[in-house]
Amino acid sequence: MNESPAVEDPSTGLRDRSLETGPTNAWREAYARRMMRTFAPPLLELVRGEGARVWDAEGREYLDFLAGIAVNSLGHAHPVVVEAASRQAATLLHVSNYFATAPQLALAERLLRLTGAGAEGRVFFANSGTEAMEAAIKLARRTERPRILALANSFHGRTMGALALTGKPALREPFEPLIPHVEHLESTIEALEAAIGPDVAALVVEPIKGEAGVIPLPAGYLAAARAITQAHGVLLVVDEIQTGAGRTGAWFAYQHEDVVPDAVALAKGIGGGVPIGALVTFGAASELLVAGQHGSTFGGNPFVTAVSDAVLGEIERAGLVENAARRGRELQAAILGIGSGLVTAVEGRGLLVGVQLASAVAPEVMRAALGLGLIVNAPTESRIRLAPPLIIGDAEIAEFTERFSAALAAVESAPTEDHDA
Repeated sequence: MNESPAVEDPSTGLRDRSLETGPTNAWREAYARRMMRTFAPPLLELVRGEGARVWDAEGREYLDFLAGIAVNSLGHAHPVVVEAASRQAATLLHVSNYFATAPQLALAERLLRLTGAGAEGRVFFANSGTEAMEAAIKLARRTERPRILALANSFHGRTMGALALTGKPALREPFEPLIPHVEHLESTIEALEAAIGPDVAALVVEPIKGEAGVIPLPAGYLAAARAITQAHGVLLVVDEIQTGAGRTGAWFAYQHEDVVPDAVALAKGIGGGVPIGALVTFGAASELLVAGQHGSTFGGNPFVTAVSDAVLGEIERAGLVENAARRGRELQAAILGIGSGLVTAVEGRGLLVGVQLASAVAPEVMRAALGLGLIVNAPTESRIRLAPPLIIGDAEIAEFTERFSAALAAVESAPTEDHDA
């Protein structure tokens, strides 16, 4: 390849890939010509992955601490995923929902067991998290109560119903009017008590606000919200799209507080990379939606459910929920141990971690990390999000720490404009 010479930091021995150039930018030009401009220009063209690592089109290797935004639970090209996908693709890819399939039923049974919904619970399969939230909205509407409560600074998806629940005005405003009677509250019990009433159908919450930069709900909020909603006959819908499938060190984050919701929305990590979403209902909420009131052409097809069942089975077999809890503690300690003046707080649970920075330089830290072969995410100007595969171990933690430390140091030492925190 006709690459420019690598730039190496003599103090760490790490190569700064941000100053390297490949033989062509043809893929960038093709992307700009062909793709709708709903995303920022892509950072890299990735061509291969294995474990917690990916490679770009120029052959450069990166440690992936984003995992497709909490999607690739088992990392890349895991043998269990490859085998399940290959076997099911050679057997039965898709049938309509006029028919049942064994993978669909097996995955539904596993989800009912893992969520705690049990024999009285039910599962609706969709293709994404936002579709799972659309099903939750219909569930709420079937109570015949008009109001739905959600939280400020939350994110539940970009379809028109899920967007109405999303507590980010900048995302909602270009598409208003959205569905009516949705109210966004501050994440306090006082705000919930003031808003609750006999005309409220549901409260929708994320246990950790991932797109806000990994902001956990206040301690005890979820348990108190469960008690308040039960007292008023209001559905508690927990959005576990980003926090589910073991990511926080429990199968689902509501289980840290021994809460039993009325419905839980799932996606991302349950599929390990294939597009799947689900709404799992508990108890009486399972009877609200009846035949003809919701559906999906592709939802729950045998291919995605076979892969998802294999992913969740491997998480169970390999003890990856426990690994997420342990490695999450180690990861937070490692970040604090760097001693960077840029890091003011580390929050989150398990392998969903938010790093608060002292100023609005998160995009610069993300780019510096990428140049050093580390993929992290800057969901806000002053927050870094980490969501590595659940399979990481000592070697990945050590490598992350070295590269993230170097990225922080590079940004700290660079001339900067006056940033507000």
